[in-house]
Amino acid sequence: MSSGFPGGAPDFYASGGIGGRSVAMNNNPQVPYRSQMPGILVDPSSQIVQRRPDLIGKRSLAEFQAQHQQQQQQQQQPGLGLLLRSVKPRMYQHASPISPLSPVDFSASISPEFPSVSAGRYGLPLLQQLRPQPIALGNNVMAPRTANLSTVTYPNFPQNRGALQESEPESEKKIMNRLQELEKQLLDDDDVDEEGDAVSVVTHSEWSEAIQNLIIPNQKPISPSSSSSSTSSIASAVPICPKQSAHEAASAISEGMLDAAMESLTRLTLVANARGNSEQRLAAYMASALKSRLSAAENPPPVAELYSKDHIMATQMLYDMSPCFKLGFMAANLAILETTSSEQSAAKFHVLDFDIGQGGQYVNLVHALGARQNGKHTSLKITTIADPSNGGTDERLKVGEDLSQLAERLCITLKFKVVTHKIHELSRESLGCESDEVLVVNLAFKLYKMPDESVTTENPRDELLRRVKSLQPRVVTLVEQEMNANTAPFLTRVNEACAYYGALLDSLDSTVSRDRSERVQVEECLGRKLANSVACEGRDRVERCEVFGKWRARMGMAGFEPRPMSQHIADSMRSRVNSHQRGNPGFTVKEETGGICFGWNGRTLTVASAWR
Repeated sequence: MSSGFPGGAPDFYASGGIGGRSVAMNNNPQVPYRSQMPGILVDPSSQIVQRRPDLIGKRSLAEFQAQHQQQQQQQQQPGLGLLLRSVKPRMYQHASPISPLSPVDFSASISPEFPSVSAGRYGLPLLQQLRPQPIALGNNVMAPRTANLSTVTYPNFPQNRGALQESEPESEKKIMNRLQELEKQLLDDDDVDEEGDAVSVVTHSEWSEAIQNLIIPNQKPISPSSSSSSTSSIASAVPICPKQSAHEAASAISEGMLDAAMESLTRLTLVANARGNSEQRLAAYMASALKSRLSAAENPPPVAELYSKDHIMATQMLYDMSPCFKLGFMAANLAILETTSSEQSAAKFHVLDFDIGQGGQYVNLVHALGARQNGKHTSLKITTIADPSNGGTDERLKVGEDLSQLAERLCITLKFKVVTHKIHELSRESLGCESDEVLVVNLAFKLYKMPDESVTTENPRDELLRRVKSLQPRVVTLVEQEMNANTAPFLTRVNEACAYYGALLDSLDSTVSRDRSERVQVEECLGRKLANSVACEGRDRVERCEVFGKWRARMGMAGFEPRPMSQHIADSMRSRVNSHQRGNPGFTVKEETGGICFGWNGRTLTVASAWR
């Protein structure tokens, strides 16, 4: 007959192990008990216990029930519930299929014969579920009593609430039947301690903690060493961001933390490569600029180099290579043509230029004038201003000769003149302006190199604008780089330089091959411009670009009003971008408050506008 104790009453009677067994009594055949919970208790078939010869009697069922009730009353008294019998360690004959600390799904392993046990087993400490309490059977013999697990309810498991209430009466009947069988068969305990059991006092909190460790074995403390090593390994795997390293180095420099600055510069140098991709080239130029900022004596920043012939030539190459600069010049030419075409004396006009360079802008303008003549003769006069301190008059005269030959082939009369006037000497008379000609002033990429009120009280930038306004030109064209690098603090200039020159270097990859020598010269020119903007202050900082909003405010203070670019100019610029970008959608053209912005991947690089 099978035992009725949930959890298996015979599990506690085997000597030297925990397992089910058969007990021979009164010459009756051996009755096997039910098998143990799979995965929890081992059932060695060889562990068979024989009947004790010194067993001389047994008690009646009424005495056994009275003793059972007395034991329950004693456990309900305060303090008695803490005294639990310690169980000796069992030596398993076969290896356990699971680790004692492994998480086990007890509800799945208990026999389906006892649904009430499997439904409500997880609310109490493990000893209260499995450890038996001793019952006196007489003749100094103690028989274990298994706890009534079927009557225990656990509110933490909602799925068990209803099942427990329905199964309690049935479980009580089963337990009573099993007690009758226990009276007939279990009259002795082979697990009587030979060496004496020591009574252990175990608190509920200790066993609660133990059962939590059994149920959740994966919650293990993390050692600081493993955490730090894993963090360092993750940090070492993270790629270095040039812009972030440059920002950290600039922050450390601005705060006077030289050691931290050198550490950030070391990281930045690791990814620097003047012949690599756009990010690597930017890292190389930025690292050089920050080293100059950190120690100008060891790494002098470029100042005089910006006025050298090589730098001026490389700047003209940049204007030809980059669509953003080239389209800016074209937009200025279209604004000039629109203004002169609306005038009755459009066949005769005068252009005043402050930085003609190699004359590339006027080559396009002469071609456009020749295309629109329609049989009418056109007269063009170009006057360029040469700084007497820098010289360069001969180079400008050579540019004038080339333009005159081109105009002659297109049947255009061209007069080219170079003057060395200072700003305060500019007037219509000194420039040779005639009353029947239209005066146009071109300020393409000129103002950003002139100091303003933040550098000197003379403020040459605003003085030039006021002087140009006094000439009463019909239109003034302004083309400038979109970059906040004039009055911005050092850290802001570093971030602006990273964003601006990073986009510009990236755009060159789509237009010019890397192996061209001209491109190397252009990028070295950009490196000098970047270093001067970042590393220099005061009069040494020549690169003083501003955003279009500040140019608009400055032009307004000088007395100018915006002359919005027409929709025809904007559409013409878009069509040129679409035809020249060869399927590359990186270059963008957009209109903004009267100006036309040219950029790369959302970053505006140049802005062209017209004023009157």
